[in-house]
Amino acid sequence: MKQLRMGAGFLVDFRFLLVDAIILLLMPLLSLLIRFDGAIPPEWLSGAYILLPVYMVTGLLVFTLFGLYRRIWRYARVRDMNAIIWAVTVACAATYLIAFFARIPMPNSVYIISWMLTVAGVGVSRLVFKVNLGSSTDIPDDLKQVLIVGAGAAGSMLMREIEQNEAATMQLVGFVDDAPAKVGKTLAGVPILGTTKDIATITRRQHVDEIILAMPSVDGTVIRRIADGCRRTGCDVQIMPELYETVGRATSVGVRDLRHIRIEDLLRREPIHLDFDKITSYIAGKTVLITGAGGSIGSELARQISRVGARTIILLGRGENSIYQIHQELKVKYPDQDYRTVIANITDRTRMQEVFDKFRPQVIFHAAAHKHVPLMEIQPAEAVHNNVFGTKNVAELADAHHAEIFVMISTDKAVNPTSVMGATKRACELLLQEIGSHSQTKFVTTRFGNVLGSRGSVVPLFEKQIAAGGPVTVTHPEMTRFFMTIPEAVQLVLQAGSQAEGGEVFLFDMGEPVKIKDMACDLIRLHGLEPGKDIPIVYTGLRPGEKLYEELLTKKEGTTSTKHKKIFRAQIHPLDSTDLAQSIDTLRHTRDTKTILETLRHMIPTYQSKQLEHLEGGEKAKDKI
Repeated sequence: MKQLRMGAGFLVDFRFLLVDAIILLLMPLLSLLIRFDGAIPPEWLSGAYILLPVYMVTGLLVFTLFGLYRRIWRYARVRDMNAIIWAVTVACAATYLIAFFARIPMPNSVYIISWMLTVAGVGVSRLVFKVNLGSSTDIPDDLKQVLIVGAGAAGSMLMREIEQNEAATMQLVGFVDDAPAKVGKTLAGVPILGTTKDIATITRRQHVDEIILAMPSVDGTVIRRIADGCRRTGCDVQIMPELYETVGRATSVGVRDLRHIRIEDLLRREPIHLDFDKITSYIAGKTVLITGAGGSIGSELARQISRVGARTIILLGRGENSIYQIHQELKVKYPDQDYRTVIANITDRTRMQEVFDKFRPQVIFHAAAHKHVPLMEIQPAEAVHNNVFGTKNVAELADAHHAEIFVMISTDKAVNPTSVMGATKRACELLLQEIGSHSQTKFVTTRFGNVLGSRGSVVPLFEKQIAAGGPVTVTHPEMTRFFMTIPEAVQLVLQAGSQAEGGEVFLFDMGEPVKIKDMACDLIRLHGLEPGKDIPIVYTGLRPGEKLYEELLTKKEGTTSTKHKKIFRAQIHPLDSTDLAQSIDTLRHTRDTKTILETLRHMIPTYQSKQLEHLEGGEKAKDKI
C-alpha cells in the first residue's frame, strides 16, 4: 500500500517536473519573440541559448524548495497559486542575478515578460491537472471512501489534510451539509452531494466506507439525529472533537484527532465563551493551590490553569499515583510552567500548615472531597471528617495567610440533601460563608451537577457493563440527573472565580436533566448494539441516599444573573454564627452515626435522611417495648 502510494506520488511529481522544465525552457525564448516582434537579433539570441538552461535549472530548484511538487493539485486553492507566484518570482530574480554577474546579455524587459508567461504556464498546467487528475489510475483501489458531514471551516480543514497527506488511508468522495445554498456546489473541487437526509442514499451510491462528522460546535441534538442516520448505513462513523478538547494546542485539529462518537457528544450544548482577560487577571503570575489535584476536576483545573500562566501551580493530593500521573502529563504539555507536587491529606492540620507556610498560595481551588454517595452513607463519620473538617482546615489557613481567592467545588446534591455526602457539602457551603464574613479572602462556592467521565460516575460503569455483555444496571427508569463534561465544568469554575466578591454560591446552567435510562440506551447504541435486544437493562432500585431528581436550588433560594449567561448567583441564607459553631463542635467530638445525622439535619433543615428515620424509628420501637 505504502509503496503504491509512494510510486503514485513520484509519478505525479515527474509529470509536473517535466511540464515545468518545458515551460522554463520555452518562456524566455517566447519572451524574446514577443519583445522583438518575432525577429530576434543575433546578439540577443546567443545570450538566450546560455540563459535557457540556467533559467530551467534555477526554476526547478526553486520550485522544489517551495514545495510545488509536494502539493495535491486536484484540490488547489488561492494559497497554492500564491506559492506559484512567489516561486516564479524568486526563480526569475535568481536568474537575473546570475545573468548580471555572468554578463549574459539580455534585455530587462525579457525577465518581466518571462515572469508573466511562466506564472501563466505553471498555473494553467496545475489547472489542467486539477480538472483531470480525478480520473488518474495512480490512486490505489483500497483507500477508504470517506464522506464528510459539514461543509464548513472544520470540514474544509479536514478535507485539505486528507488530500495532502500521502500516508493517509482515505479518499474523499464528497460532503453533505444541511445548508440548502451549499447543496450541488463544490468546496475546493469536492462536490457537496446533498443534505444529512440523503446520507443513506449517498453512502450506497458512492460506496462509502467511513462517515466523518466535522461539526465541532453543533449541539448534541443535531449530533444525535445525524448519528442515528449514519448508524443505519453500516459505515464506520468518526467525529471531530469539540473545540474545548484542543484548546491550547499548537497544531490545528486534523485526522489524528478523529474518534468515535461518545456520550458527551450527544449531550453537547452551546460552547462556553470564556472571558480570558478576567481569568488571566486573577490567576496569571499567581501561586495557585489545587487540592484534590489528582482527581477528575482537580486535574482538569491544573490543565486549564496551565494555559493561563500561573507563576506556580501546587498539585496537592493524598494519592501519590494520581499526583504523579497528572504531573508527568503537565510537564510534557507545559514545560515552562512551574509545578510543585505535594502529597498531603487536607484533614491533617499540621501538614496543611506546612504547605501554606512554605508556598503561601494566593488562589486556592478546593476540589478534594469524598463524593461517592452510597459509600459515604454507610460511613458518615469519614464523610464529615474529610469533607467538613478538611475544608475547614484549608479555608482557615487561606484566611490566616491572606489568600486572595478561595473557590470550593460543591454539588447539586447539597440542595435539599438526602445523602450524607450532599449534607456535608451543604455544611461546607455554610462554613465558608461564615469564615468569609470576617476575612479579607474572597470565599466562593461553585455548585453543579454530575460530571461526565469523572471517577465513580455512571458512564464508566455502563461502559464496563456493555463490554462484559451486560446487563446494564439502572436504579430507576425515571431517575434524571444534570450532566456536564469535565472541561465544561472547569471552564465555568474558572469564570466564576473571576466574579468573586466574597460569600457567593454560584450555580451553573446545566441544561436540561437527562434520564439515566436514556443515557444507558445511547451508550449501548454507540457500541453498535440494541438496548433490550443485545444488551439487557435491569432496574435495581434506588441506593441509600439517592433521589430521583436533583435540584440546583432550594425553594427558599432564588438566583440573580451574573455577567456570564451560564453562571447564576444563589441567594443563600447563612446559618447563625453561634449555632453553626456549636454544630461544628458537636461533629468534631463524635463518631456516632445518629448524632452526626441529627446534627447535620439541625444545620440543614431540608436534609431528609432515611437512615436517620430508620434509627429514630428503631429507638421508638425499643421505648414501646
